[in-house]
Amino acid sequence: MPDRAPQPVDRQLPTDEARDLISLVRDIAQREIAPNAAEEEDAGRFPREVFTLLSDSGLLGLPYDAEYGGGEQPYEVYLQVLEELAAARLTVGLGVSVHTLASYALATFGTKEQQVEHLPAMLGGGMLGAYCLSEPASGSDAASLRTKAVRDGEDWVITGTKAWITHGGIADFYTVMARTGEEGPRGITAFLVPGDAEGLSAAVPEKKMGLKGSPTAQVHLDGVRVRDARRLGEEGQGFAIALSALDSGRLGIAACAIGVAQAALDEAVSYAAQRRQFGKPIADFQGLRFLLADMATQIEAGRALYLSAARLRDAGLPFAKQAAMAKLLCTDTTMRVTTDAVQVLGGYGYTADFPAERYMREAKVLQIVEGTNQIQRMVIARHLAGPEEH
Repeated sequence: MPDRAPQPVDRQLPTDEARDLISLVRDIAQREIAPNAAEEEDAGRFPREVFTLLSDSGLLGLPYDAEYGGGEQPYEVYLQVLEELAAARLTVGLGVSVHTLASYALATFGTKEQQVEHLPAMLGGGMLGAYCLSEPASGSDAASLRTKAVRDGEDWVITGTKAWITHGGIADFYTVMARTGEEGPRGITAFLVPGDAEGLSAAVPEKKMGLKGSPTAQVHLDGVRVRDARRLGEEGQGFAIALSALDSGRLGIAACAIGVAQAALDEAVSYAAQRRQFGKPIADFQGLRFLLADMATQIEAGRALYLSAARLRDAGLPFAKQAAMAKLLCTDTTMRVTTDAVQVLGGYGYTADFPAERYMREAKVLQIVEGTNQIQRMVIARHLAGPEEH
């Protein structure tokens, strides 16, 4: 029944350029990403050639300055690009979000000389980045990180282990937070570490429930030597840089989550229109129609929230609270929507013959990465009621 076939999201975009950009992304997603997503995820294969194509197409530096090869697009547009990519394959959407996160410290806090030297290759030269904040013993409590950077003349020597690093072992550069001073957040500094630095290595990637095509690994820094010219920002500013990056990164996760939810809804609608029971399509049964309506409404609410936060960011207004709200709502929504999508497909939803089960497995990690949803609630509450007493 063609009239029930899912339609592309009707996006409200600010410019003709943005509309052309979304058309380009949809074309790449349909031709180069979606057709291989299930097979490659099952095989745990990372699609590096797709990221090369995205870089060549100007899609790896969308929110950054055109002067350095970026797309100079507002977050309102960039996030909708992420949503389209994640709907085709989360490994790709999340990978672009993480690359953008890894580039943030240099693009926002780097010196002019650093930006001229490094940003063009990072934004349009085929490079891929990773963001290194978490450690085996410091996840949500990131300010207690133990990786150390010790000054040695014009160099810094970095030693420690980072954990849960997306693109760990395959990245061309790592934005690394390391302790250069006192305990706590004020003793942390940010560094730009080359992926081929001597002493840098990665463990075997984690075996994950979902998102198998995206490598997540510990990264070991064994006396890695970097020039002081690769220090980003001032000494002791690293934790503030990390939190600032995460505010924007959480919007990226929110957009990716809505992309996965939209893909799950589209799969559920398509299946319900074709599957017949008791002499008619199951989409004609009120109970299922109401379920689809609730799924669609939740997705629209999540999309509206992340776009509202993005517009605050684009206007130069505070948006940290709204970013945490968007990450919280969108990822919780995606968990519900993907679970419902599996239910719509019934027994078929539980098999790998249909993508619904993959969407459900992928949804879970989005409630965890870049600050668990419990951390998001803490952030929101601090904005409402102030810091907790100790």
